[in-house]
Amino acid sequence: VQLQASGGGLVQAGGSLRLSCAASGRAFSRYNMGWFRQAPGKEREFVAAISRSGGITYYTDSVKGRFTISRDNAKNTVYLQMNSLKPEDTAVYSCAAGLNTMVTMTGYQYWGQGTLVTVSS
Repeated sequence: VQLQASGGGLVQAGGSLRLSCAASGRAFSRYNMGWFRQAPGKEREFVAAISRSGGITYYTDSVKGRFTISRDNAKNTVYLQMNSLKPEDTAVYSCAAGLNTMVTMTGYQYWGQGTLVTVSS
């Protein structure tokens, strides 16, 4: 599975962005999908994940109520809708595909290149 994230950019605090992650290859629907982020000088952290069918989602506490993860298996794409953005959301966001646990990096076998999100105050 090859993954390509897009949709990052510069936005003011309080604004919104929607990230997309397009997957190539077959069997996209076999994989749980996750979004992770890495801020400057910090370790990569879990943001959100969605199960194969889309019926189960997880979020890190800091984005609950502001971010929404979704997927379209017919389009081999997973999305991250980000609302009410804050400067502390500034990071490189990466998508990942995996077969195991959904909320840690070890559960993901495939990673895409990240897309930069910058939130200005």
